[in-house]
Amino acid sequence: MATAKSEQFVELTAGSETCALSIKDIHEIIRMQDITDIPFSKPAVKGIINHRGRVVPVMSLRNLLGLPDESYTKTTRIIIVSRNEELIGFIVDKVSHMTAYDKIHSPLGAAYEDSRDGVFLGIASKGERLIGILKLEGLLDS
Repeated sequence: MATAKSEQFVELTAGSETCALSIKDIHEIIRMQDITDIPFSKPAVKGIINHRGRVVPVMSLRNLLGLPDESYTKTTRIIIVSRNEELIGFIVDKVSHMTAYDKIHSPLGAAYEDSRDGVFLGIASKGERLIGILKLEGLLDS
């Protein structure tokens, strides 16, 4: 799997994980705000926010990646994505920057299919670093 240099990604962190999400999937990035709890929801669902008059469910990317919760900081952001005209927010620890990758390698093969429910579209390399490219559909279906 390769990608054209022109495809843009936003690098973000959740715990010690550095990941990226295609800019095409992102509707908006906002500062952390008060979240209204939804009783009896899954642990990854942190609640809902009112964003410009729309009710937006908010999920923890940390929890979706199997990482424990931590306190929010001044760098915590909510990445709002659009799926089938619905908005969904993901809480991330930090949004780093926008970038492009020369090449995106396929996920880890058969071993990958059984883990994390297909959350990663591929693995990008930038210098010595490896960055997991998040698959929006996989995140939302997990």
